Amino acid sequence: MKIQVIIPTAGLGKRFNSDTPKTLLELKGRLVFLRSCEVFEDMVEVESIILVVHEDYISEYTDAVKQSGFKKIKKIVSGGSTRTGSVRNGLKELDEDTEVVVIHDGARPLLDKQIAQKAIAMMAKTDALVVAVRVKPTIKEVDPQTLKVKRTLDRRLLWDIQTPQVFKKDLIVTAYQSDSGDMTDDASMVEKMGKEVIICEGSYRNIKITTPEDMSLATILLGLDHG
Repeated sequence: MKIQVIIPTAGLGKRFNSDTPKTLLELKGRLVFLRSCEVFEDMVEVESIILVVHEDYISEYTDAVKQSGFKKIKKIVSGGSTRTGSVRNGLKELDEDTEVVVIHDGARPLLDKQIAQKAIAMMAKTDALVVAVRVKPTIKEVDPQTLKVKRTLDRRLLWDIQTPQVFKKDLIVTAYQSDSGDMTDDASMVEKMGKEVIICEGSYRNIKITTPEDMSLATILLGLDHG
């Protein structure tokens, strides 16, 4: 089973308040996007990685990959104006004989290798899955105009969706070809087709770097790994 990974990292991270894209910042001595790639670099299951980056920073990403010594990042391509557009560009670069596609955010640098391996192993029995964790806080549905609470949702039914998200190649390519809209995640494209998506339980430490506070938390978590 040939597996390729698409890592969209084309966002400029406006909420991060930095002149440099957040995935080009250092996190404990290694750039954020390289930490997001390294799990797959070390997995025998993965054939190659397609990195999707902002067109203004292609040279910076290319230089960083060369210096890293990583061998599986085979392609670095320009992203779109949205995450959906970037993934779409990445899908166009897949090899013809690829069977499974893993999509993982370049801003999620703390993915555990065992979770990635578990997600890929689960593809033997499904065509689409997302890594996710159970929602811990109480969630209420609120009227956006009046801010009045409509109802309290049953958190036993709610999951916080992360990446990686894993798909049979033909399914995710068809989903993106049949829908030109923008979605917050890839599985939403598959869901709109009426196809089943299952959950692979992940880890709460698999955070996405969105704000400077997230970077601080990631630094602390990495520090715990090394005592």
